[in-house]
Amino acid sequence: MKNVFVFQTKIGLVAIEDNGTEITDVNVISENQSIEVNETNLLKNAALQLNEYFEGKRNSFDLPLNPKGTEFQKKVWAALCDIPYGETRSYKQIAEYIGNPKACRAVGMANNKNPIMIFIPCHRVVGSDGSLTGYAGGLDMKEKLLSLEKGKAI
Repeated sequence: MKNVFVFQTKIGLVAIEDNGTEITDVNVISENQSIEVNETNLLKNAALQLNEYFEGKRNSFDLPLNPKGTEFQKKVWAALCDIPYGETRSYKQIAEYIGNPKACRAVGMANNKNPIMIFIPCHRVVGSDGSLTGYAGGLDMKEKLLSLEKGKAI
């Protein structure tokens, strides 16, 4: 069974989903999107941790995550979780980190398919020259999240 908790954040309306025991999805949604809400303690805890993150009071998360994807994608997402708060890595660095240095594009595609934004910090991945590159929530949101992690208010 899928449970959903929807709440307003500094980046917009966020929907967090769980499967009863683990977080499976996090998305920014539009105000007019119709979602059947079924709150759980896990979802409320995830929302609390996300709000603490946006307030600058939290730089890591303590939640069970279960993103759906291929083994390669899961390997990339695990590597993203190893990027320290406030730091960035390039697609190439992630490819090297997972032991597949020629997989830069595949890392980018896995990053793009990340179903649990922020908790799996795909916003911390940038181009080799440090430039901001694609982000499911838009480059403006990516810039805000990186600024937040540098100690700036959003």
